[in-house]
Amino acid sequence: MIKLYTIGFTGKNASQFFGLLRNNEVSTVIDVRISNASQLAGFTKASDFPFFLGEIGGIGYEHNLDFAPTRELLDLYRHKKMTWKEYGDAYLNLIDMRKIGNKIHPENLHQHCLLCSEHGPEKCHRRLLAEYFQHRFNDVEIVHLVK
Repeated sequence: MIKLYTIGFTGKNASQFFGLLRNNEVSTVIDVRISNASQLAGFTKASDFPFFLGEIGGIGYEHNLDFAPTRELLDLYRHKKMTWKEYGDAYLNLIDMRKIGNKIHPENLHQHCLLCSEHGPEKCHRRLLAEYFQHRFNDVEIVHLVK
């Protein structure tokens, strides 16, 4: 069984965030944000985050833009020009167009954690991506790290 985690950094302080990753023995964080350089990203800002992950938890880091929505798609949803369902359908279509399922070996997801900014997974593309992998590879258990 492949264990795939998801986490958002919003609503967590550094102690909670890194504690969740360490306590669940996450080996690598896969950043699925379009932009990881904003000042609003706090301790997950690209210039510092890989260092913190390595020093605090011995955790690896990848920023994978193939897993991120397009800026246009995200803006349509954020500006309420599309519903969550429309956004989710469009995002999953984008993942299919990018042929993500053919680029990933399921065993390479084990003990990895998909990261974005949303606190919970309910309306977040990291959950949609995790579920995409679960349906594609069948033996994927998803664990959302929220508290």
